[in-house]
Amino acid sequence: MKYIILQGDGMPDHRVDELGGKTPLNVARTPNMDFLASHGTMGLVRTIPQGMHPGSDVGNLSLFGYDPKKYSTGRSPLEAASIGVKLSPDDVAFRINLVTLQKKNESYYMDDYSSGHISTPEAKKLIRALRRVLEDKEFIFYAGLGFRHLMVWKKGKAGMTTTPPHDIMGKEITVHLPRGEGAEALIGIMEASRDILKDNPVNKLRARRGKKPANSVWLWGQGRPPRMPKFRELYGVKGAVVAAVDIVKGLGFYAGLSVINVSGATGFLDTNFIGKARAALRLLNNHDLVYVHVEAPDEASHMGDVKAKIKAIEDFDEMVVGTIIKGTKKFKDFRILLCSDHPTPLDVRTHVSEPVPFVIYPPLKEAPPPRREARFDEISAKKSGIFIAQGDRIMGILLGRIPII
Repeated sequence: MKYIILQGDGMPDHRVDELGGKTPLNVARTPNMDFLASHGTMGLVRTIPQGMHPGSDVGNLSLFGYDPKKYSTGRSPLEAASIGVKLSPDDVAFRINLVTLQKKNESYYMDDYSSGHISTPEAKKLIRALRRVLEDKEFIFYAGLGFRHLMVWKKGKAGMTTTPPHDIMGKEITVHLPRGEGAEALIGIMEASRDILKDNPVNKLRARRGKKPANSVWLWGQGRPPRMPKFRELYGVKGAVVAAVDIVKGLGFYAGLSVINVSGATGFLDTNFIGKARAALRLLNNHDLVYVHVEAPDEASHMGDVKAKIKAIEDFDEMVVGTIIKGTKKFKDFRILLCSDHPTPLDVRTHVSEPVPFVIYPPLKEAPPPRREARFDEISAKKSGIFIAQGDRIMGILLGRIPII
């Protein structure tokens, strides 16, 4: 049996006035996802346990089949693993976002959590500039991709409260700065970064070209390295991950899965959709399970761009889901799980913890028969009457280890 998980990050949404009270999934043209919904077992799954922050680390842990309440230590240790940074048990990793702050009346506001989705070559020059001034034996900086980077605090503090920058778009930052033990050191680094970055040649050139400057760093998502059993030990199958974003790749590393990089996979709207799908199909020749992650719908929601989100969903449907449906026909036995890690509604431009639609195809024998009028959207999923309250159970359901009802 071959298993493939298609994860469209942040696809579920709230009703949008601009769309006549419908959601992007309601209005997007998605014939391939709708085929799975009308011929498979559809329902809702709670990927974010109650009381936990709806981060991508938590949602993807659930879909990987790991209980986030047991294994979640923060997203940054996962991102560290993805870029080859080995953490000691007492190290604390932090996500660095290169952000654009806007100054108004002596106060700073979060203008852009990604500095206009700054390019990787530009960002690496800025991280080098920060390292020259701020790095020492205690605080180590590592360059990642685009606006996403890493800082490791050797023997550092992890208990402070930090805020994702995409949660505070347009807001004054003071009340959202780190709080708690160790926060003063982080705030000092963030404030120092402004002086280092403001006159950097990269930002001067971006300004001349009408682009947003990366004029500050924002530290968040901290954590120590998790201790997770390997996926094969838990489920007895050999798996692989196809992803562009570090958090999902890092999960794959900690779970002992093969982690595949696809040329042109960016974690943004311009990602190589079809390349990811084709890579997944190749991996199925010598793996039992492949997890395909596509970030684009989530990024569109963080931008608050309804048209971009609809296009991202349609591109995911056509180039990823459609390619996989055609390609899996060569396998005698296969099962597809279509899902998201969390909703990212356009009205709030960040993650929420509400349940998400899922489909397993072909349909499960113990489940009610498929509803041929179903579409892959929030409404059809709710009408199914199937609800998985503990998200990490969905892996066992997909693999046939536990019943869905």
